[in-house]
Formats: sequence, structure tokens, C-alpha cells
Amino acid sequence: MHDIRFVEDDWESPTLGAWGLGWEVWCDGMEVSQFTYFQQVGGIDCEVVSGELTYGLERLAMYVQGVENGFELDFNGRAADAGGVRYGDVFHRAEVEYSHYNFEAANTDILFRHFDDAENECQQLVARGLALPAYDQCMKASHNFNLLDARGVISVTERQAYIGRVRALARACAEAWLADTVHGEKQR
Repeated sequence: MHDIRFVEDDWESPTLGAWGLGWEVWCDGMEVSQFTYFQQVGGIDCEVVSGELTYGLERLAMYVQGVENGFELDFNGRAADAGGVRYGDVFHRAEVEYSHYNFEAANTDILFRHFDDAENECQQLVARGLALPAYDQCMKASHNFNLLDARGVISVTERQAYIGRVRALARACAEAWLADTVHGEKQR
């Protein structure tokens, strides 16, 4: 018997101007899923509230396989003596190397440039009415902001300014989408 709980947890992304009412789903004290009913995206109220269901596949697999460490998950269904592969065999090195890159090795001057480049490209694409490629650039800007923020190279004051810049991009993308879309159909 498992202890399943629904824990109220409204979701918000200040950088994307998005939020929604939501709940985490816990199994035996660990979050395994979350569902959110979006109220706003890109700073614009949703006419039709959409739902999002997310889940931690690895966490669910840990319950099914009865392991405490995600790196110990059976990855290919074979016993160790028959060529069995564990999740850690496939993904541990990437976890270590990307953590090292993100927290120590990434050149922050380049990350700042990448942010500026993505911001400029997003603005140019919005001006051309290309909402979806613009949103990709918005996501790149957001990702670079997150890397810079995690490294601690953005001051508290700068942090708010960067959040505002990404939020402005997200809103511009949402407005470009709405300006050219009726009932989900592109108008040109």
C-alpha cells in the first residue's frame, strides 16, 4: 500500500509571465507528478484554461523497480551478468560533466552574449510575425539567464531586470501568436 497525497502547489514562472493553479502528486513522500491549470501565459489571461500534466518518469520507475537511487534503475531489462545496463551507466557521466560545466566551467561572458543574441533574434522574429521561432529564442534567453543566475554572476538588481527582459520577450511572442491566430489556425 502506498501513501498517495495531493499537495496544493500553484505553479508560476515569473520570467515567462505564466502561472496556474496546481497540485503535486506525492507517493510515499516523494513528488512523482504535478498538474496545473494555466490561468496566464506570456502575461496574458487564458480565455480557455489549459491543463498540463507532468510526471517524473524516473521517480515512477524507482517505485516500480523498488530502488532508492535513480542511477540504479534497470535500463535495458537484462541481468547484470547478461549485459544489463543501469540508468547510471547511460546518464551519470552527463550529469557530472554538465554540472561541472554549468557551475564552474561555462564562460559567463559568452553566456551574457548568448542571452543578448537570443533576445535580439527573438525581437526580430516577433517583428516578422514568426511567433514560434521567436519563442524558441525566448527559451534560449531564459536558459542563459538561468545559467547565469545559478552561477551567481547576476546581482539582485540585475536579476530583476533580466527577469523583466525575458518576460517582455515571452509577452511579445504570445501577442504575436494571438495577432496572427484565430482558433488555433494561422491566418496567413
